[in-house]
Amino acid sequence: MTTVRPADLNDIDTIHKLAHIIWREAYKDILSKDQMDYMLDMMYSHEALQYQIEQQKDEFYIALEHTNPVGFASIKPKYKISESIYRLNKLYVLPEEQGKGIGKKLLNHIISIIKPKGAAILELNVNRNNKAISFYERQGFKIIREEDISIGKGYYMNDYVMQKEI
Repeated sequence: MTTVRPADLNDIDTIHKLAHIIWREAYKDILSKDQMDYMLDMMYSHEALQYQIEQQKDEFYIALEHTNPVGFASIKPKYKISESIYRLNKLYVLPEEQGKGIGKKLLNHIISIIKPKGAAILELNVNRNNKAISFYERQGFKIIREEDISIGKGYYMNDYVMQKEI
């Protein structure tokens, strides 16, 4: 049985470990090893995760299969643009657990939290070569534009921005 619970600072090591396992598989044919290592350190080092939780006020959630962590997600309101838009910053599930409805459960859990707060749109970025695009489309997301985001060291995130009305 899959459950979803809020994550806090005590879960940083779990999120860090999950990210390193998931990213190695998800991006192996998309990113160079150097870019992957750079991005994992930039976004999933213990310090980066602590900053996201404490300073940026990102809300993290952990998906558990029985008591085992199998995925995670994070969200944040996009207040500078609109109080009705939330960003799905992260949604990742272990490769061996994909296709079992865990990502959908994480997504539905997040929607159940943000909708009562006035959210009307959930927005995300996804790499243009990521197979997760089809998952998001099945969940009702639509591509609204492309973005190429410089992240330093000459690396770019080549993404689609997708949105879903909730």
